[in-house]
Amino acid sequence: MSDEYKTNRVLQIIQKRTLTLQFLNCHRHILRMDLNSILSQLETNNEEEIKRLLHQYNGENSRTFTFDPKEEDLRSRLCQGLLTVLGRQVGSCCQSTCLETLRILSRDKRVLGPVGTREGMLVLAGLARLQAGEEGGDSLQEDAQTEEEERVVVEALKCLCNVVFNSVAAQQVGAEVQLARGLCARLHAARAGCHEVGLFSLRLLFLLSALRPDVRGGLQRELHAVGLLTEVLERTLDLRWVGPYEVAHPGLQALPIPAEDNERAMEALKALFNLTLSDTSDEGGDHQLRLVTAIMRHLLMLKTQTEDKTEEAHSHAINLLSNLPVSCLDVLIDLPVQGGQEEYSGKNMDAVQVLLDFMEKRIDKQGANYKEGLTPVLSLLTEGSRYHREIRRYIKTQVLPPLKEVKVRPEIGSTVRNKLVRLMTHVDMGVKQSAAEFLFVLCKESVDHLLKYTGYGNAAGLLVARGLLAGGRGETLYSDDEDSDTEEYKSAKPFINPITGHVEEPMPNPIEDMTEEQKEYEAQKLVNMFDKLSRQQLIRPMGVRRDGTLAPLEEALRQPTADSCSSDSD
Repeated sequence: MSDEYKTNRVLQIIQKRTLTLQFLNCHRHILRMDLNSILSQLETNNEEEIKRLLHQYNGENSRTFTFDPKEEDLRSRLCQGLLTVLGRQVGSCCQSTCLETLRILSRDKRVLGPVGTREGMLVLAGLARLQAGEEGGDSLQEDAQTEEEERVVVEALKCLCNVVFNSVAAQQVGAEVQLARGLCARLHAARAGCHEVGLFSLRLLFLLSALRPDVRGGLQRELHAVGLLTEVLERTLDLRWVGPYEVAHPGLQALPIPAEDNERAMEALKALFNLTLSDTSDEGGDHQLRLVTAIMRHLLMLKTQTEDKTEEAHSHAINLLSNLPVSCLDVLIDLPVQGGQEEYSGKNMDAVQVLLDFMEKRIDKQGANYKEGLTPVLSLLTEGSRYHREIRRYIKTQVLPPLKEVKVRPEIGSTVRNKLVRLMTHVDMGVKQSAAEFLFVLCKESVDHLLKYTGYGNAAGLLVARGLLAGGRGETLYSDDEDSDTEEYKSAKPFINPITGHVEEPMPNPIEDMTEEQKEYEAQKLVNMFDKLSRQQLIRPMGVRRDGTLAPLEEALRQPTADSCSSDSD
């Protein structure tokens, strides 16, 4: 291959790349010119031309979420121009097209300056049929009538959701003009309105309550939003009450929750979660929260259109239940028994079993985020077991049945106990603590009982954290019902290794054939190794104080021994 050929080939490649760059620069220039032409057209009163240009822009950018930083100023001016058009008397079709463009632009938090102002927010609130202002008024305008008017309301609500989510200034203005009051008025009046109007009204309420603590407080105290959202759930799920805190059983032949109803219910649950994060106690508050608990129990017994959506619904229900006072959880089991068992005092454990199934499913989910997906249900089951004897007794029969298999390590196997014991040594501290605390409560916070099911090695983290390395019990008082050991466990108990929690196969004694001199040499060698590691501060020998907490070995040894003090029998 000649040098001339190589040179020509390189020149051809450079020329192609130059043409490509020129094309890209030209394309960027065309896009910039398009925005400029849109801005120019917005200053006119030609609605048809405005709609045409914006419709083209919307089609090209409907899936755009990352924007060119160089056009930031143009997009900001476009936001202002759109608000100007929306403030004029234009047709519903033009309004919805402008709002769709504004919704696309509102994905970029850097261009929301014009929209996050009081004037911009009031324009959007008016188009969403939410009468906003400092005085609040009735906070609701006449419902949309035509399909095009409904589309305007929906697009305005979508814009408000994006703007509130992406702009701190908009959040402040939304609180000042009392958007939440208008949303509550709409939800209170709505019966069988447009699905998307209800959905995005709930979503906007969720965002405001999540991002503004002052709005959340007003929703709780002044607008009684917990009761309002409870009513929304009753309507959405078409509930029928048959007792003070009992919803009619859905039955085995009940149809799945329709997809649209499920969407609105999930948004209502998310908003309720925000409102119950802080103390909600007031006159009648306990009654209201018990109603919420009853609805959550009903939701746990329902199915949706898909298994994933059912799991999502159950997850939201569990998150909400975790916020409620533990005293309300008796509503989950205080129902007539339908195929239940009398050994649990006639309590209905159907909902508790759903929670256990959900927990195991989350444990088994590969690659799952245990901290977000598993710890809420573990926390809920732990607190329910701690304060409700029937719940604890039922869960223990499912998770920690009488121990028979003692030849396998507790963390090995496919039972729920095995899975939970494995979590006791999980790398995530929150997950590890949640699993250990759950098992500890099932054992009535008895160290001896916990070690029986988990082994000392798996339980060490919890015992250190609770100061129970020396044994004993936690602080919670439990009933006096006793656990009965199986014959298999009783016969194997003397041979169980307390560290591993199982009967180990006999191991050959490594010093059996050594002489006394060899044993002394190996012992001295080991002492020297520990001394060297200790002096280099690579390890620090620790001991256990009399109160069960860890301390440096020299400090623990200085404390008087149990034999030299008066002892109290347990």
